[in-house]
Amino acid sequence: MRISCVGGGPGALYFAISMKVRDPGHDIVVLERDPRGSTYGWGVVYWDDLLDLLYGNDPESAHAIRDVSTLWRDQEVWLNGDDTAHLGGYGYSARRADLLEVLARRAEDLDVEVQHSHEVTDLSRLADADLIVAGDGASSRLRQRNARAFGTRVRTGRNPYIWLGTDKVFDSFVFDFEETPAGWIWFHAYPSNLETSTCIVECTERTWRGLEFDSRDDNDTLRLLEKIFYQTLDGHSLISRTRGDVARWLRFTEISNTTWYHDNLVLLGDAAHTTHFTIGSGTRLAMIDAMALADYLYDEETLTRALANYDQDRRRSLRRTQASARTSMAWFEHMDRHTHPETATALAFAMTTRDGGNTPWSYQLFRAAQIPAIRKVQRRCDDAGRWLGAHRRGER
Repeated sequence: MRISCVGGGPGALYFAISMKVRDPGHDIVVLERDPRGSTYGWGVVYWDDLLDLLYGNDPESAHAIRDVSTLWRDQEVWLNGDDTAHLGGYGYSARRADLLEVLARRAEDLDVEVQHSHEVTDLSRLADADLIVAGDGASSRLRQRNARAFGTRVRTGRNPYIWLGTDKVFDSFVFDFEETPAGWIWFHAYPSNLETSTCIVECTERTWRGLEFDSRDDNDTLRLLEKIFYQTLDGHSLISRTRGDVARWLRFTEISNTTWYHDNLVLLGDAAHTTHFTIGSGTRLAMIDAMALADYLYDEETLTRALANYDQDRRRSLRRTQASARTSMAWFEHMDRHTHPETATALAFAMTTRDGGNTPWSYQLFRAAQIPAIRKVQRRCDDAGRWLGAHRRGER
């Protein structure tokens, strides 16, 4: 099968890898508009469930991804820089550029043709392809050109956010909420590698305008944010430039489609769906899409049947995740209205139960989990579970 993948993100690259692992006879090209090594954004996060799938699908690339990833332990919620609550757990993060390089090298080792600085805006240039995979992100031009056929729905979130880096290397996943005269502003941060961390700052529209971010230049914006988050950043700097451009304030774009394929064009990753960054699943879901699509193309006798089953399966699987992401986005959009925390523990509990499901005794159990001795036991249990998972997967 001749396959053209438009977009060189994690989803498209991993799909190409997954297809070649199943059948090396496929003729696959990945077309990415940006130069090699150039990417927007800082780090991505994932958890054991994705690692299990990656090792089961292609151990070679899974080993390489794990090698460029950083382990973070515990999740912390800070309130005004001096009060902390703990959520426990652990996860992994990797610099986005490192992840893309690992996937590009593995794809090339499997004889996938990876072309950078190659922008595709017209499907007629791909007329000889049996299958075209649109993995070109939330602003996918291929999807936009066929928006009616896909039944595309676009919703823009209310809160401004900005995706930054910092030279403060966190060893935990950190949420920091700071109250200013203009209202609440917060970030969530996690290590990107051993030298930098990702730091996504968000606030409501009212706070954003009250702090005059609508009129501040890049340097002035960074200096004010460094001042607001000074304690949690330990005086470290924020970094705006990535891919040569300064970071801009954005509003989250929620993408959904009533179908993910049209003729021989199929959507994957953010081109098909987006989930709010507060649940941290974008890269994970794109790579799961890639494996699922490769499975159906390998198992089914016809292309139409494979695409139909992929479409039905993945859209059904994502309904609950997207609903949870919308709930999470709405909770943060109404921070100023419903949040008047006296302690970081109260704030952390409200944040972790934002999608409901808490019982009358949940808060008491949550408070008990803040006791250092109990946290120590929980961390040992996490360590044991992590070791068993790594041993089962065959991590190096």
